[in-house]
Amino acid sequence: MFVDIRVQAEDFSVADEYLALRQRMSGNTGAVASFAGLVRDAGPAADTRVAEVQTLYLEHYPGMTERSIGNIVKQAAERWPLNDAVVIHRVGELAPLAQIVFVQVASGHRSAAFAACEFIMDYLKTAAIFWKREDTAAGRRWVEVTDEDRERASAWEMKESDR
Repeated sequence: MFVDIRVQAEDFSVADEYLALRQRMSGNTGAVASFAGLVRDAGPAADTRVAEVQTLYLEHYPGMTERSIGNIVKQAAERWPLNDAVVIHRVGELAPLAQIVFVQVASGHRSAAFAACEFIMDYLKTAAIFWKREDTAAGRRWVEVTDEDRERASAWEMKESDR
């Protein structure tokens, strides 16, 4: 299985990542699922003081962050038959609507590709080692993992116990 994990300040091209996957593909690949996340320009809907985000700043711990993402991809590969997985996560200062994260997986079947892509993204939100700060006109605040994100990750654990 091919795995590519990148933590970088530079933007990425979804089209280029897909084309690179197509060049690596084996004959038993029948499905590709991908997700590209963008920086929102407002805080979570549950936050009553929603303010426009001027910038989102992401910090990471080099080496440790990549290992945490690698562990997430490994867990996905243990659950679904994956042929390829690419995870790109940006760090540094990002403007609203900037690309922040990209997950792309390939498998023999669409159900495995969709599930693995969603699983990886859910765990990136809760288990990958990043610190996020929103800068707004009202000031700065560190972004915490939400209850909704924890519930989504927890649901995968429930699904695992049902297997």
